[in-house]
Amino acid sequence: MAKQKYATRPDGTVYPITPKKGGGAKVFVAGAAVAVVVGGGTAAGLGGAASVGSGAVEALPGNLAGDVADSLPGRSLKARKAEGKKSAQRGRKDETFSRFKLKQLKQAAKHELDCLLNSTDRVREYLAQHRCTSLDRNLFAVGDGHGNAAVISVARVGFSKRSEAEGCQKVEEVQGSGDIKPLGAALLGLDGVKFSGHHFQSRVDGRAMVVAEAETAAGKLDSETLDALADVSVWFPKL
Repeated sequence: MAKQKYATRPDGTVYPITPKKGGGAKVFVAGAAVAVVVGGGTAAGLGGAASVGSGAVEALPGNLAGDVADSLPGRSLKARKAEGKKSAQRGRKDETFSRFKLKQLKQAAKHELDCLLNSTDRVREYLAQHRCTSLDRNLFAVGDGHGNAAVISVARVGFSKRSEAEGCQKVEEVQGSGDIKPLGAALLGLDGVKFSGHHFQSRVDGRAMVVAEAETAAGKLDSETLDALADVSVWFPKL
C-alpha cells in the first residue's frame, strides 16, 4: 500500500491528498483540528455490503462489547425510521441511534464561519454569492456492538434569509454539484472511510440548510439502513 501523503492549506490545517476518481459519486476527505468526544448509547447488527475503514476495529474498541440492545424489537425499518425521526427532532442522539439497533461510539464537532473553504464546485459558487452566517459540522461513529459500524455527517449552514437556505438546498441536492464538506472520518480514527454521497438527505430549517450523509465504517451495513440514518439524522436540531 502506498504511503499516505499530506498537504497544508493556507490557514495551516493539514489534510490527506486523495487521487481524484472518475464517475458519479462525490468523494470527500476533509481535515481539521478538532476535539473528539467518546459517547455512549444503546443498541445489535444489520447486514449488507461491506466497506471496511483502515484500523476501524482499533479506532472503535467499544464496538465489540456485544452490549447493544434493540429498542424496537421486531419492528420494520420503516417503523424504525419514523421513531428515529421523532427522537432526532427532540435532539436525543442515543435514542435515535438505538432505533436502528446501534449505539454512538464517538463524536467530533466544529463551529466556523468559512463556508467557501469547506465547500466544493457549484455549492461553493452559490456560497460565494450568498454568504453564510455560520457553519456547524458534526460527525458520529455508531456501531452494533459486533464490529459493524457507520459514520454519519451532519452539517448545518446558516444564512441571513430562508430563501438563501432554500436556494442552497436546490443546488446541493443535485448529484455532482458539489457539497458542504463533511468533517473527515479520520478525526475519529477512521482513516480509510470516505463519504460517497449516495446516502444523503437535506432539509431547510428556518434560515439554515441541514445536510446529512452516512457511510459504512466497518463490517456490513445495508444501503437501506444507511439511507435511513441520513434521513433521520438530518432532523437533529442545532447540536
